This record gives sequence, C-alpha cells and structure tokens, in this order.
Amino acid sequence: MLPSYDYHGTEIVQAPGVAVIRSEAIHEARVVPLDARPPLPSDIRGYTGDARGYWDNDTLVIESTNFNGRTGAHFGGNEVPTGGRLRLVERFTRVSDGSIEYQITVDDPDTWTNPWTVAFPLTRSAGYEWSEYACHEGNYALRNILSAARALERQAR
Repeated sequence: MLPSYDYHGTEIVQAPGVAVIRSEAIHEARVVPLDARPPLPSDIRGYTGDARGYWDNDTLVIESTNFNGRTGAHFGGNEVPTGGRLRLVERFTRVSDGSIEYQITVDDPDTWTNPWTVAFPLTRSAGYEWSEYACHEGNYALRNILSAARALERQAR
C-alpha cells in the first residue's frame, strides 16, 4: 500500500496462511499469502500487484511485484504514475498493544532514480468508525442547493 493522504482506516487480520489488509479508502482488501506458494507469472498484473508475505521474527514482511504500470502514488494531492517494474517491500512491526511501526520501501526504476523508504506508526483508535468511501461525481445536491440559494438572493434584491 503506497502512502497516501486519503487512506484513513487500516484493518489487518491474520487467518491461517494469509494476512488480509483492508483499507477504508475504496474498501480494498489485499489477501496476502503467508505460505511458500510461488508468485504469480509475470504476465498476470494488477493495480495492487502480487503480494507474498512472511514473518521475519516479530515483523510481517510483504513483498509486492507484478503491478500493471497504472498504480498511482499520491503526493500532495497529485497522482504520480508508477511503472510496471514497481516493487514494494512493507514491514509491519508491533511496538505496543496500540501501535504498529509501518515501513515501506518503494523501488520503481521507471519512476524514481533510486529506491526510497518511509516509515510511520499505524495507531489503534478504539472509537474509530469506518465510513463509506464515496466519490461525488454524480452528487448534484450541492450544486442544486447553491443555485437555489443564489436564486433566492436575486429575488430578495
């Protein structure tokens, strides 16, 4: 999961042989195999790539490849395209009951000259409630409310 300004809630669930990481934004669920199964063939590609995970002591490591070259990285609200050779290595380390240290290394020679790494905490918030992630392309209510208000203002003059 590339760092982004609009991914708020993250849920991580482990079941036998897999970890599932669910993001509030767009409600994506990444099912990450934790067994020794081989990666998908290189001609099978997707927006979230092909992820394989394993445990390195107390750290869950997830390596993702096979991206389709249309996955975007968010920087300051702008979409930065990534290339088909994008490779992500994520590390999730629990540092307390309420916090996981998240680190990601991004290696994409089609987009950046060198790999780069960022780390930040994922903090548990017991009272946090997920909300619907919805786009507003078809939301005409605000436009109609504003145009009605402008019409009333013109009548009042």
